[in-house]
Amino acid sequence: MRYQPGFRLQLLLGGALLATTISPAFAKGIAAEEPAKAADDKAAAATATADEGKPADTAEAGQMADVVVSATKRDTNLQKTPIAIAVVSAQIITDRHVQSLMDLADGAVPSLRVATFEARQSALTVGIRGIVPFDANQTARDQGVGVYIDGVYLGRQQGLNAALFDVERVEVLRGPQGTLFGRNTEGGALSIVTKGPTGEFGGRASASVGNFGSYDGQLHLNLPAFANIAVKLDGVIQHQDPTVKDPLAGSIGWNAYHRVGGRIAARWTPFDGFTADVSFDKAKDENTPFYSQLINYNPLGKPAGSIAILPALVGVHPDRQSVADVGVPQQYSVDETEGVAASLKYKVMPELELRSITAWRKVGTNQWDNSGGPERVPFSPNGKFSRYSLSDLYQSQFSQEFQAVGSIPQLDYTAGLYYFTEQARESAATPSTNQWNADGTAYTILPSQVFGPITSSNQGWDYNSRFLQRASYAKARSYSAYGQFTYTPDFAPVLHLTVGGRYTKDKRNGLLYIVQGKPTAFTFNFDKGRFDPMVTLAFDAAPGINLYAKYATGYRAGGANDRSQTFTAFAPESVKSYELGAKMEFLDRKVRLNLAGYIMDRSGTQTDFDNVDTNPQSPTFNLHTEETRNAPGISKIRGVEVELTAMPIDHLTLGASYAYTSVKIPPTANPFLPGNPLFQVFAVYTPPNAASGYVDYEVPVGGGDSKVRLHLDANYADAAYSFQAENVLTDSSFIVNGRIALADVTMNSIGTKATFSIWARNLLDESHIYRRSNANNAVLGSYANFNTPRTFGGEVSIKF
Repeated sequence: MRYQPGFRLQLLLGGALLATTISPAFAKGIAAEEPAKAADDKAAAATATADEGKPADTAEAGQMADVVVSATKRDTNLQKTPIAIAVVSAQIITDRHVQSLMDLADGAVPSLRVATFEARQSALTVGIRGIVPFDANQTARDQGVGVYIDGVYLGRQQGLNAALFDVERVEVLRGPQGTLFGRNTEGGALSIVTKGPTGEFGGRASASVGNFGSYDGQLHLNLPAFANIAVKLDGVIQHQDPTVKDPLAGSIGWNAYHRVGGRIAARWTPFDGFTADVSFDKAKDENTPFYSQLINYNPLGKPAGSIAILPALVGVHPDRQSVADVGVPQQYSVDETEGVAASLKYKVMPELELRSITAWRKVGTNQWDNSGGPERVPFSPNGKFSRYSLSDLYQSQFSQEFQAVGSIPQLDYTAGLYYFTEQARESAATPSTNQWNADGTAYTILPSQVFGPITSSNQGWDYNSRFLQRASYAKARSYSAYGQFTYTPDFAPVLHLTVGGRYTKDKRNGLLYIVQGKPTAFTFNFDKGRFDPMVTLAFDAAPGINLYAKYATGYRAGGANDRSQTFTAFAPESVKSYELGAKMEFLDRKVRLNLAGYIMDRSGTQTDFDNVDTNPQSPTFNLHTEETRNAPGISKIRGVEVELTAMPIDHLTLGASYAYTSVKIPPTANPFLPGNPLFQVFAVYTPPNAASGYVDYEVPVGGGDSKVRLHLDANYADAAYSFQAENVLTDSSFIVNGRIALADVTMNSIGTKATFSIWARNLLDESHIYRRSNANNAVLGSYANFNTPRTFGGEVSIKF
């Protein structure tokens, strides 16, 4: 079902009315506000209760607890950290039934946008504050938002949708993070923090079943410490059958997944002041893409003789399909991730802690994407159709970071050295899998294996029968040194001046060695250094009211487009950001309001241009390619963000957040078309207005710790662009999620507790287009991808 814009507007106006209604109480409560305690004293308590997402024992009854974050490479109180940060806690992950990063695409954090690349779950696009890459699914091109797990940067989009292991929190750091986090954080950083070993026997096991044949199970086990070594084991399995069925027997269908993964972590504490954390994880994510369906036919109204005839078996479906019209071969894409990490911390003296983070990771993706079917190509008698997009990408990376973190009177400091290297290789093919009969009333499935010469018109999808459209290899190396210092003068302890900077040297080279099935030797080399500064002035205006002003820069590294003709290098794109923010607590810590407004100017925007090679002597003759260049001019990004949390009565928590984002990219001349016509670029997956709200209510029952917990959240986003070269908007969206749980029921005398819950995602079964293209309107019609329909289930969780 779809909601009218007026209903969505009422949601936003209702949030504004709530803020207006309680604003007089804000003013009255300022004088009575007590200062928050230092976060460093509360970090242990906050971590101890992270399993349940309950307030740490640092807050009195009826007050909101401190939220501990590590955005500055040290544990600090969220409200005293002068950075725009949104935190997705372990409790939020449970309440929303978040299993992977893709589940945050519903808008839980309005300024964070998560979407599929193309229609594929095997590669995610992650963006913050309007910086959302259109196509970073390559060997030599990066995202504009860095994704980290326990401080380790993940270099590729592939593998990001693997199952999440026992997450303590996800920190969404908004705005450039070029000083502490470095390259590819011009929009911000997404930092995933997992739960470490405790050294005491205990754990949690859960099992859930739901519609679409879904099930998932988790086991998180802490073993007793032995010889100062604590060990923790994590195991996860997640499954969902297709939400759009494939009529072809033996094929899987669309929007299905099967994920398994395991992790072992060990913590060694041989003496006070030294901690060594070592972990190994391995995961496998099998998934199919979202279905691409035809939503209109001949929208340009051309005479029937001038357009392709729609095959008799193919229908026009303006609403989300549950069964495809035509069966096509579709198998799982397979993402395999693996990694080893070692994190060492040594408290040399009270004023200094030395740290080392060493990590090696790899990802392999075997992509099988047959989401288009007959809906994206015009009909021709006895013609082949249904493009099977096949890609095999393998990446490995190594990173080493050294940090010195500490405090001396009036000065907190962080300094570090960082090294990163990766290598990636990919090959791709696009065979057709089906063929029409003469009048489009029937079709046959072409063989997967072809015998004899393999050409662009005679190929299969078996590995031995693929005609490779392209193949490339790239290697990157990055070196950096950084420092950040916060000075609090004795004469004005309410002022905090933070100054930081990072110098980075990026080197990258690569080889495009197959284009259109022909051996080539196109190379690129990139070697460039840059400095990213940051200055922040924070002011403790009153107890519970902290203001800040910030200037920072960030960048996305240069590289090359492996879908191009010649693998020509492009330079980095960079942003300058100016931000004002306020973090406030009122009414005896019953109300928390955080505000941020920012201006970002982006230079050297990495822009993709379509091109068709018309040179008969070129190996790419007649090939439609994607060329990337740095566009001149300044892209202007402006925004406002609001986050409100309130506890008006005991056991009730209300929350709302809102993000306004404006992106204006100047028209750019297309250097590959005659006359260099102006080319307009659109910011993808960036709604001008997005909002999220939630209600949590807990009621103690039956004595002891047992309680009934109710959660309901609603998430709205305006229509947005999904293709940077198409002036076509998607639908707006309004997604509601809910959960009801009977929690912490004591099962025996040794403290085993159980939680029984039912959950629903997209509770109202809302339907919207999240990705749409009008590129085929001249010959057929628009195709689109819809969001996932309502999913629901029941879960049992045991804590021991």
